[in-house]
Amino acid sequence: METRKIDNFELQLVPMEEKHIPRLHELSIAVNWPHRPEDWAVALALGEGVIAFDEIGRPVSSAMLFPLGEGVANIGMVITSPRLQNHGAARWLMDEMLQRTKGKVRRLNATKAAYNLYLSMGFQPFALVLQHQGVAIALPGEDARVRPMTDADRQAVIETDRRGFGSDRSHVIDHLLPLSEAMVLEDHGKIHGYALCRRFGRGHVLGPVVAASEQDAISLIRPLIALHEGNFLRMDTRHPNGPLQAALEQAGLALIDHVTTMQLEPVGTEPELTVYGLANQALG
Repeated sequence: METRKIDNFELQLVPMEEKHIPRLHELSIAVNWPHRPEDWAVALALGEGVIAFDEIGRPVSSAMLFPLGEGVANIGMVITSPRLQNHGAARWLMDEMLQRTKGKVRRLNATKAAYNLYLSMGFQPFALVLQHQGVAIALPGEDARVRPMTDADRQAVIETDRRGFGSDRSHVIDHLLPLSEAMVLEDHGKIHGYALCRRFGRGHVLGPVVAASEQDAISLIRPLIALHEGNFLRMDTRHPNGPLQAALEQAGLALIDHVTTMQLEPVGTEPELTVYGLANQALG
C-alpha cells in the first residue's frame, strides 16, 4: 500500500475491493454522482481500481480502469472528495491508472471539473457526450425489423457491438445482458443493431445502443422507452443536433449536461457501425 501526504492529509492508496462499495458510494454521493451501490458492483465486476483513504479511514479519492478488448482501456470513476480537489489527489490516482494501462489505447470521459487535469496529462478531446434524461414519454411509430433479443442472438449481438465499438468487449456485454432488457434490429436474417436498457442511478439507462444510422438507433430505443413510460430514463450519446437528439427530447429526455471524450492515443480505424448510446460514461 502506498501513502502520500496531500495538503494536510496523510493518504493511503489501496486496491479497490467489493468490501469498499459502501465507502465508494459515500464518495460518489459527495460529488452528486447518481451511482447506487449496485452500479459500483457492476463497475468492480468489469474493471479494477484504487481508493485513497485519509488517516481516519474516510474515502477521499478513487480511480478505475476497464479493459475493453485487446490493447484498449477506459479510465473512469475518477472521483476526489470536494475538500481535496485541486490538491493533487486525482493526479496521483491518474498516474497509477496510466502506469497500469501503459501500452494500451487509453480513453476517458472528462467532467468539466477534471478536463484541464486530463489535458495537462496529454489527453486530447475527441467528442462531446450529451447526457439526456427525464421522465419517459412513449414515441409514436414502430419498426417491423426490431424485436426483443433472444438467447440465440448473443453471438450476433457481441459481433455487432465489436463492429460498432471497434474492439471486443464481449465480457461487458455478457455481464450487462442478464441485467437488461434488450432489443435487436434484424434485416433479411442478419442483426444490424442492438440496444440495452438496465437499472442505473435514479432510474434506467439506455445503452449500449449500436446501429448503422440514427434512424435505426431511434427504432431500437423506441420500444424500450415505451416500456419505461412515466419513469426516469437516461441516455448518453455523442450525436447532437440530429434525429436522435430530437427523438430523445420528444421522449422527455432533455439535455442536462455534457462531458468530453478524451484519448491519449489515436482511435484507429473507423468502425463499421456506430455507438449511439454509451453503456455509461466509465465504460463508453
